[in-house]
Formats: sequence, C-alpha cells, structure tokens
Amino acid sequence: MQKIKSLMTRQGLKSPPESLSDLGAIESLRVPGKEEFRELREQPSDPQAEQELINSIEQVYFSMDSFDIVKYELEKLPPVLNLQELEEYRDKLKQQQAAVSKKVADLILEKQPAYVKELERVTSLQTGLQLAAVICTNGRRHLNIAKEGFTQASLGLLANQRKRQLLIGLLKSLRTIKTLQRTDVRLSEMLEEEDYPGAIQLCLECQKAASTFKHYSCISELNSKLQDTLEQIEEQLDVALSKICKNFDINHYTKVQQAYRLLGKTQTAMDQLHMHFTQAIHNTVFQVVLGYVELCSGNTDTKFQKLQYKDLCTHVTPDSYIPCLADLCKALWEVMLSYYRTMEWHEKHDSEDTPSASEGSNMGTEETNFDRGYIKKKLEHGLTRIWQDVQLKVKTYLLGTDLSIFKYDDFIFVLDIISRLMQVGEEFCGSKSEVLQESIRKQSVNYFKNYHRTRLDELRMFLENETWELCPVKSNFSILQLHEFKFMEQSRSPSVSPSKQPASTSSKTVTLFEQYCSDGNPFEIQANRKDEETEDVLASNGYESDEQEKSAYQEYDSDSDVPEELKRDYVDEQTGDAPVKSVSRETLKSRKKSDYSLNKVNAPILTNTTLNVIRLVGKYMQMMNILKPIAFDVIHFMSQLFDYYLYAIYTFFGRNDSLESTGLGLSSSRLRTTLNRIQESLIDMEVSADPTATLTAAEERKEKVPSPHLSHLVILTSGDTLYGLAERVVATESLVFLAEQFEFLQPHLDAVMPAVKKPFLQQFYSQTVSTASELRKPIYWIVAGKAIDYEQMLLLMANVKWDVKEIMSQHNIYVDALLKEFEQFNRRLNEVSKRVRIPLPVSNILWEHCIRLANRTIVEGYANVKKCSNEGRALMQLDFQQFLMKLEKLTDIRPIPDKEFVETYIKAYYLTENDMERWIKEHREYSTKQLTNLVNVCLGSHINKKARQKLLAAIDDIDRPKR
Repeated sequence: MQKIKSLMTRQGLKSPPESLSDLGAIESLRVPGKEEFRELREQPSDPQAEQELINSIEQVYFSMDSFDIVKYELEKLPPVLNLQELEEYRDKLKQQQAAVSKKVADLILEKQPAYVKELERVTSLQTGLQLAAVICTNGRRHLNIAKEGFTQASLGLLANQRKRQLLIGLLKSLRTIKTLQRTDVRLSEMLEEEDYPGAIQLCLECQKAASTFKHYSCISELNSKLQDTLEQIEEQLDVALSKICKNFDINHYTKVQQAYRLLGKTQTAMDQLHMHFTQAIHNTVFQVVLGYVELCSGNTDTKFQKLQYKDLCTHVTPDSYIPCLADLCKALWEVMLSYYRTMEWHEKHDSEDTPSASEGSNMGTEETNFDRGYIKKKLEHGLTRIWQDVQLKVKTYLLGTDLSIFKYDDFIFVLDIISRLMQVGEEFCGSKSEVLQESIRKQSVNYFKNYHRTRLDELRMFLENETWELCPVKSNFSILQLHEFKFMEQSRSPSVSPSKQPASTSSKTVTLFEQYCSDGNPFEIQANRKDEETEDVLASNGYESDEQEKSAYQEYDSDSDVPEELKRDYVDEQTGDAPVKSVSRETLKSRKKSDYSLNKVNAPILTNTTLNVIRLVGKYMQMMNILKPIAFDVIHFMSQLFDYYLYAIYTFFGRNDSLESTGLGLSSSRLRTTLNRIQESLIDMEVSADPTATLTAAEERKEKVPSPHLSHLVILTSGDTLYGLAERVVATESLVFLAEQFEFLQPHLDAVMPAVKKPFLQQFYSQTVSTASELRKPIYWIVAGKAIDYEQMLLLMANVKWDVKEIMSQHNIYVDALLKEFEQFNRRLNEVSKRVRIPLPVSNILWEHCIRLANRTIVEGYANVKKCSNEGRALMQLDFQQFLMKLEKLTDIRPIPDKEFVETYIKAYYLTENDMERWIKEHREYSTKQLTNLVNVCLGSHINKKARQKLLAAIDDIDRPKR
C-alpha cells in the first residue's frame, strides 16, 4: 500500500487526507471518469499476476519526491538501441502502469465514500471560517465605538469597584486568620471536656484553612503550631485510651474511637489498646501487692517499689495473704471486664456501621472492612493473651507463699477464689486455665494429703475417746443444715453465680460477665462467704419440746392416746417407706411388743464422732466442688474416713472369733472381704516401726493408721446394761446413718468424679457403704449370746427324764425358766430404750438372734438325751409348743426363727431307716453330734444295729469334707 501511494505521488496524484491542506488544489483534482474505471475493470483481472507486476517495479520508483523518472529511464538505455527490445520494455512498463492504475482505481473506489464525506466536512469548515471572519470584523468595529464612547471617569469607577472587591476578600481572609490564631484556646477547652473528636475535627479544618492562606507569612508559624497541637491531642488521646483498661465507659470509648477514626489510625489505636491492657495488668497487680506489703511492713520504704513483682509477692504476710488475693482478683476482674465490654462495643458498632458503609464508595467500604477484620482478629487474639498474663501474675502470687501454713478454712477460701477466677477465665476466652489449674492442683493434693493424714489421726483419737453416748439432734436433722454443706444449698439458689447452678435449673445460663457487667464483682461474695446464721440441729435433751417428752411415756390404748407426732412421723424402718398420714390403733398395738422407739422422738442416732466425720465429708466435698481436677483424690480420702469408721465399729463391738464357728453366716462374704481390704490397705497392724524396713515399706506405713482401741470407759461386760447394748446401738446405728448420708451424696459425687474413675466410686458404694447395715448381725449376736443363760437351760434339760411310758400333759420347768429369761430380756430392752431409742430393725435382730440361739439350744439339749421313748418325743413337742405360744406374746416377729429347725429334728425320730438316711443327707444344718445322737436314740425302737452302722457311716461321709 505504501508503494502504491509513493507511485501515485510520482504520477502527480495525492491521497484525500494529504490533499486537505491544499484547498486550492481540491477544485483541480481530477477524479477518473466512469469510462476510465470501466476500461480498467474490463481488463482481464488476475490478482496474483497484477501483484507480481507491482512487485516487479523497481524500488527507485518509490523513492524521494525529487526522483526524475524520465531521466532515470533515458539513462538506462543502452548505447546501441534495439527497437524490438525497446518496445518490449515499453510494453512491460505499460503493463506495470496498468496494474498500478487498476490498483489505484480499486483503492479510490474503496475510499470514495469517505472521501466524499471528508470533502463535505471541509466545505462546511470553510463556510464557518468565513462566518467567523464576519463576526470578528463586527466585534472590532463595536470595540472602536465603545472606546470612543467611554470616559476616564467611568473607567475609574470600575477600577474602584474592583479594588473594593479585593479589599472585601482580604478582610474575610484576615478574619479567618484571626479565628485560626484563637483556635488553640478552643482546642484546650475541648480537650478538657474530653471532646476528642471535636478537637481533632477542628484542628484538621484549621490545617485545611491554613493551607489555603499559606501565601501569608504569619500562616507558616500557625501551621507548625497546629501540627504540635495535633500531636498533643494524640498524646492525650492515648492517655484517654489507657483509662479504658480499668474502668470502661461507653461514651468515653466512643469518643476515643471516633477521634482515632478521624485521624485514620484505628489499627494503631487497637495496637496501643492491647499494649495498655498488658501494662494495666502488670501495674494493677504490682500496686495491689505493694500496698499490702507496705501496709504490713509499717513503713513506706522505697525498697519495695524497686523489687520485681515475683520478689514482692514473697513479702506478703500470711495474715494479709487472703485479703490481698481477693483484691488482686477484683482488680484483674475489672481489667478483664473492660476488655469484655470493649469487644461488646466493637461487635455492636460493627453491626450498626455495616448498612451505612454499603452506601459509600467501594474503595472506602473495602478499607473499612479491612480495618474491621483487623480489629476483630486483634481482639480475639488478645483474649488468650490477656488471660495468660492474668494467670501468670496470679500463679506468681500463689508461688510466693507456701499454702501449707494455712488452716483448712483459709485454704478452702483461697481455692474458692482461684476457682472463681478460673471460671472467669473460661467464660472470658474459653480457656481451661491450664497454668493456674496445674499450679493449684499440685499444692492442693500435697496440702490435702497432709490434712487428711491429720484428720485420720484425729478420728482415731475421737474413736478411742468416744463413750458412744447419743448426740441429741432434732428429728428433722439433715446434713444440709450443717455449715460444711451450705454450698450444696447455695448451688440450688438463684442468687448464686450460675457456675454453681445445675444445668437443669435454668434453660439459659447467665455468665459472670453478663451478671456483673454493669455492677458488682464476683469476688466480693468471698468477703462475706461465711454464713451469719447459726446451726440449729441439736435438741435440748433428746426431745424437741417438753410436751413431746411428757407425751412420750403415755400409754397408747386408744387413738386419742397416740401423739400426733408419732402419727405424723411413723415410718416403717424395715422398708424405709415414707411417713403415712395416720396409723391405726391395731398397728400401734402390734408394734409395741418389739418397737422400743415409741417413747422417743424419731431422731437420727449418731454420736459426736459421727457428726465430726460428716463435717469432714462436707469439707472434703467443698474442696472437691471447688477444684474438680482433684475429685478422685478427695473421694478416695472420703472413702478412707468411712472405711476407718466402719472398721472401728467392727473392732469395738463386732469382732468375736466364736461367731463364725456357729455356722449361721452372721458375716457375709462381702462384709468379710471389705473388712480384710480395709485392714490390708488402711490399718497399720505393726506396733512400732521396724528400723530395718525398706523405704517403700515406710512410705506405705505413712498411708496407714493404727487400729483404734475401745475406750476403757465403755463397759461391755455388764449384764444389767445388756452388755453395753446402748453403746452398741449408738455405734452401729450411727454407722448406718453415716452410710445413708453417703448414699444421699452419691449423685453429687458421681457428677464430679472423672469418667475413668467412676468404677472406683461404684465399687466403694456396692462393696463398702452397702455393707454397713450388715454389721448389725455380728454386733447384736454378741448381746443375744449373753443376754440369756443358755447353759443353765441345757442343765435343766439334762435333768429331764425323756424315756417316759405315758403321754404327759404338763410341760417341763426348763420351758418356764427359758421364758423368764426372755421376759427379763424384754424388761432390759425397755430399760435400755429409755436411754437410747432402739429402732425396729435392731429390736427385731436382737429378738431373732435370741430366739434362734434358744431354738438351737433346745435342739442341742435334745441331742444330749441318752434315752427317749415315743412319749418322750411327744413331751418334747409339748414343751416346744408351750414355748412358742408364750414367746409369741412377747414378740411380734413372724415367723419364729428356726421353728422348723426344732420341729424337724423332733419329727426325725419317727423316720424309717431309708427315710432317715435320706433325711440325714438333706439336712446338713445339724451338727454331727446331733445327727449321731438321733441315730443312737432311735436304736432298738425301729432301727437295728446294722441300720445304725449304715446311718453313722452316712453321717461320717457328710462330716468328712468339713474336717
């Protein structure tokens, strides 16, 4: 294309755009006619051949404008001309010219519409220029007329007016400068009013105005002054930001944030805020501890101010330790609460600013979102950082003093404060307070081990000095009335912090930050933690009132004789059923035979030692409730308290090697296993330490307690007191009561016990606590074995002649003697019941033991008979029936224990040989002596010698495994 244009130029043609500059040439420009275009188009067209022709044109034809084509061609001619060659060369040039012309024609046709349009635009431009020339001519003419028409005075007025306008602008500028000069006074006032956004806004406006008048020399000094003022405002703003850390104020913080937003330093403000919080924690704890140290030292020596915080904590005295810790936690709570409220402020304002931000520009919105995201991440990260700082400060304070020097109540007080602080931390950032937890756990376990060892020694001392007298408590006594268990009632109270409330009591848990957000402090409760009310659990003399004492000894022959107290509090002690509304006269009368508790208020039976153990359990549970990570250790120690108490009761009142020889199974295998376990794990059976013992053995002995010894003031050998029955009842039933309290506490213990340790708790309850009531049998068996003279009865039975020849109608005197023994036993029980209420299960066991022993003594007496006739066997049945008839009037126990044991033995006399052999194999409850005597007595009546030998061999086979 460029070559075509150059060639057109050589031929005197110009392209339309290039020819626009020469308007005179436009009219002379020749446009090829239609005939010429038609001729060019009618020529054969071969685009490729045409392009080769154009490409064959020499390059010099497309060179500079001064190139002379004719001269160039003439100079190219050879010296000797050849006509044919010239014609051929001419035809070639014509073909090249025709190809170029055709190409030019095609281009002209292609560009003709644009050419026509551009030509019209040029024509229009020419017309416009002509019109502009006319307007300029008219303007010059009018200016000449105005110049001639105006006078010098008119021009002077215009000059004065212009000068006036300039002076008015100057006056306005001077007033603005004057206002700027006085701005510092207003800025100071606004800073005193803490109107930081207004002060910054005013300062920025002044700087903007000053830049407008910077051409005045006085403004340069004002600019520097305004810059200094702005820096001063930023410093005061930083001070105001630091105040947020201890006492958050919404209005104050809103102003500070608005001010930083005007400065465009919201991210810087957040960085500064976290630095201030860190500094506030350090300064706060240091000042609190320093105040107590200086107060207790009695001087304000500056040496304490130069100490490090860690060293300063070691100077806190034990007397001021707890108040200082409480104030320390209060101060740290204020810091964390301020941070919590700061986060609340940002969450609230971010949600409010979101709609308004969407209305602004995209760039502003992106910047705002970036700042908001930065602040959110910074605040979230700061939660953990601040809580870690708090934990480290409190841990340092705790390590500054050995907590083992404190009494138990003070130690619990410390734990309660730390537990509340850990709860605050968990709500603050979701942290489990590993730093504090590990530190306090180590100290707590060590403290509690030493404390528990001391309490076990005290318990042994109490048990060895206990006279087993009844501790008079009210009938409505509950362990929840004791100070040590007040925390369990408080955990159900709505006024206590939600951390101590069960999850089931409220559908929505209120956090400490929500509860104390506006007012109060969770650590202020600690100051008044002890209950002002006194315990009201003791009765004056075993009765709750004189009227009850007077009515307790009335006869109950009619419904009107039955005290309402007994009607209301009547409980089936065997089944443990709830009190019934009313009690029938027949029921009361039937219960009078063996219920020796009707003459006492139905109050729990316990001793001072029992009460002390219950109080210890309450204290242990306080520590466990406060510090749940040591729950297993605490429950293990609690179980040792119960184990030792149970072992002591058994050692004092139930240990008798002759019991197991009776074969009555008085001690269950579970009870024996429990007692053996306690003896092996808890009881130190060695009297003195062995100096050659290994270190491990010495450590194991430290964990054990010597076996207790019964006080010499407790007499268990007097028949008048039924061999210390009152003391035995108080001791045994106090153990049963203690077991009932452990059963009551089981859900609470199960809730705090770690899941992996719960099998231990279940084993403790199933194998130890539940065996407490099983001690009744071996303990009361000793009384039953001595209360009635069974040996005298055997002597009386030995004097009876059993080989009588006729049926007797009168029973033997040993029956009357035995019944007199039971009547005397009944009177003694009544006498004992005047001192101590004998519960129905106890009286039933006593009667059951005595009757069982009497029946077995009767069988033993019958087994001592050398000769006996059929009439003698009938006399035995008569004696036993007489005994049963009279006995049933003394007791309401049904059925009579071991009644079948006696009757079956008497009836066995009439069995044949084969039946006797089968009977011997089936009834192994009888001794070898009793079975042998039965065979020997039957000899000669209906059993021969051969049968006797066979039966004796069968008895020997039965007895052989027992040897």
